[in-house]
Amino acid sequence: MARLTINGSLVDLDIEDDTPLLWALRDHAGLTGTKYGCGVAQCGACTVHVDGVAMRSCVVPVGSIEETEEIVTIEGLGQGAPHPVQQAWAELDVAQCGYCQAGMLMAASALLAQNPTPSDEDIRAEITNICRCGTYGRVLAGIKLAAERMATPSDQG
Repeated sequence: MARLTINGSLVDLDIEDDTPLLWALRDHAGLTGTKYGCGVAQCGACTVHVDGVAMRSCVVPVGSIEETEEIVTIEGLGQGAPHPVQQAWAELDVAQCGYCQAGMLMAASALLAQNPTPSDEDIRAEITNICRCGTYGRVLAGIKLAAERMATPSDQG
């Protein structure tokens, strides 16, 4: 049995401690936005936040996560209103097929939370997710647009 805080809710899951977080989220919590890509933490499709840190959930055993640690999935990103990265992605049509984009969004939002004004080099160093469609240029532009908007909120009047 695992007790996890997922997207602000405490959830009890009847699973073994060595179950990868990815499968706990998808198969037991019903949160299928987090995708399976490679199973060895290389592609990033399964990226989620654990206490604000981007982690590749396919290699994180649920037994390593405390109930007090906050797990945020793509379903929980921008609850109530789209996150600036989600807005930039939509505006710039960043996604092509879209399969990897949940992980990209999670990695990008974690990057901006830690570094609100990343350089192109910072983005390339931190965003190591793989996109088979090759939308890396649009990913870079989306992160830069989101960072710009986060630095100058539009609700100032």
